[in-house]
Amino acid sequence: MRDIVEQIGRKFADYPGDVSVAEINGAKTLVLELRCNKGDVGRMIGRSGRTIGAMRVLLDALALRARKRVILEVVGKE
Repeated sequence: MRDIVEQIGRKFADYPGDVSVAEINGAKTLVLELRCNKGDVGRMIGRSGRTIGAMRVLLDALALRARKRVILEVVGKE
């Protein structure tokens, strides 16, 4: 799941070299932090949250197989 989020994030970013994904594993929850340049945060979220919403729907479908809950967060870095 981490690789998929990173690949999608790189496609949307103006600065694809700054995109990385941090993974925090819990017993039943997986938190993915999509880190990108501050200028790309708006692109990752999209108009009215559509882009991040679509990524979360995709992750929810993948998480059903792993029987985990997935949380995706966008974090801007300088």
